Amino acid sequence: MGKLAWKILGTGGPIIAGIVATKLVDTIWAKAGQDQINPKNPDAPVVKAVAYAVALGVAVGAARTLAERQAASYYRKSSGHLPKDIKVEPV
Repeated sequence: MGKLAWKILGTGGPIIAGIVATKLVDTIWAKAGQDQINPKNPDAPVVKAVAYAVALGVAVGAARTLAERQAASYYRKSSGHLPKDIKVEPV
């Protein structure tokens, strides 16, 4: 497994995970009875805008982290080592 494969896995996976997490938060937000909200709209209630932004940020951040970890794990299983840009730190 080479450098190109890691770039695809390490970048593409988190992007897709972020898109899926956004769709999931939007669906859950709607099913919870909340109006669709655009947090950038100054006419939107600030509390709802911030709550939506927090939920979205947590979901996207977690999804991207999990996708990156899974990609690194797959890379290690395929090549026998972690990608060079992942620093190994003792736990």
